[in-house]
Amino acid sequence: MNFTCRMMMVQVVLVAVASLGAGPAVAKPGTGAVNGVGRVFLPNPVAFLQDQTLTDQKDADYAALLPAYQTVVLTNLDGSGYLRGDWAVVTSNTGTPAYSKTGSFLYNRHDDQFEQVMAYFWVTQAQKYIQSLGFGTTRPPINMEAQDIRINQWGVDNSYSWEKHDVMRFGKGGVDDAEDADVILHEYGHSMMDSQANPFGSFVYAGDTGGICEGFADYWAVTMTSLVAPTPDPACIGDWDSVSYTTSTPHCLRRIDRNLHYPEDLTGLVHRDGMLWSRALWDIRSGLGNVAADTIILQSMFDFPSDVSMPAAAEITVETAMALYGPDAAAVVFDAFAARGMLVP
Repeated sequence: MNFTCRMMMVQVVLVAVASLGAGPAVAKPGTGAVNGVGRVFLPNPVAFLQDQTLTDQKDADYAALLPAYQTVVLTNLDGSGYLRGDWAVVTSNTGTPAYSKTGSFLYNRHDDQFEQVMAYFWVTQAQKYIQSLGFGTTRPPINMEAQDIRINQWGVDNSYSWEKHDVMRFGKGGVDDAEDADVILHEYGHSMMDSQANPFGSFVYAGDTGGICEGFADYWAVTMTSLVAPTPDPACIGDWDSVSYTTSTPHCLRRIDRNLHYPEDLTGLVHRDGMLWSRALWDIRSGLGNVAADTIILQSMFDFPSDVSMPAAAEITVETAMALYGPDAAAVVFDAFAARGMLVP
């Protein structure tokens, strides 16, 4: 399974167009409250419990998973009683939309609504963090809108962000994708990039450019989960989602700490090539901390051409670090890209 950045298949596009705009058919009284409570995984059962033996079991809510459920505050709600708010609007046609007249969204994973709560919570957390870095106030906004999110409306084990309709869709099969925060945040990373470059890599979603797109999305999942719900092995991507299609442990779809080198380790497969880019970003974060690193990384992407190469993007990121934080920070960024072979010492 790969989390995808672009929609390429015509048959899927037709299905997507047919279902856009669907929502609750019957009006219900709202709560009027901007805060509620929800039950979620932080970030997923495998990572939280450090248990590689967990399996999907057809969406069963079995005893070994129960300690992974955590109750969180859902912020920025619009008071309608649905999972709609400033930064996320969640809908579903494969199950009843989550609704509460009291603002309590306490579902378990066998309920379709559980994934809706997961998506609302993690997307809202991501946007709040972006804004805490100054984007939308002292810096340009990044996807500063109510993100349209559709749950289980693509009947395959994959998820995607589709920039044409500004929608994120999450699939099912094995572990349903929106049960894993890494999947949600990866797709939100694509929506972020598209909002900055409208859309990023739209004409050249291959090679270095596609690798940057996928690498950043993986990195974004890790930097966010490390802030909200740190775990012993943050570099593992999708460790709950991947239990259905991986046999080795730890279960990971991808990692962002692989020792890959540019250009000899390029394969032409954008998800694998993205691990070169995500490792460099992870090293920048390790050297500068999340606030400086993420500010530099996000600000630099405004200046990426739609066909940017990894060396060119690395140079832009170094220049951004210099402008924002000076030569010491720029040196950390340069060294991270040089270690991956994207820049020459």
